[in-house]
Amino acid sequence: MARSNATTVAQYLAELPADRRKELATVRKLILKHLPKGYQETMGWGMISYGIPLADYPNTYNGQPLCFIALAAQKNFSTIYLMGAYASTPEYRALKAAFEKAGKKFDMGKSCLHFKRADDLELQAVAKVIAATPPKKFIAYFEKHRRR
Repeated sequence: MARSNATTVAQYLAELPADRRKELATVRKLILKHLPKGYQETMGWGMISYGIPLADYPNTYNGQPLCFIALAAQKNFSTIYLMGAYASTPEYRALKAAFEKAGKKFDMGKSCLHFKRADDLELQAVAKVIAATPPKKFIAYFEKHRRR
């Protein structure tokens, strides 16, 4: 499932096969536990998204909430999109180093960290990346690097 038409997180998770649902639920629980106050869980771009509500920050380039994290089941794997690691080289380096130290495969593109099972992730390092970026910090980064 690369993209879903689900309008709620519960609906999205219900569409998944049980094994994929279990893995995404584990990562979702980690996200919710470490997500700084001010982000909101919604459905966006066919994925579970965590962003800054438009009521708090309406000045986005596309009129959508500013997305900080997304979680999705793709065709052959799942992905957690960590804009905080993409946005910050030190966060990215720390995440990569934690994976290497744990002997786990670091399968990350720009912001997309791929996994088949939650155990493939270095969960504490992912939690640190999530917790390290409160909305004000993310907005500041966005505004600094936004194309004008």
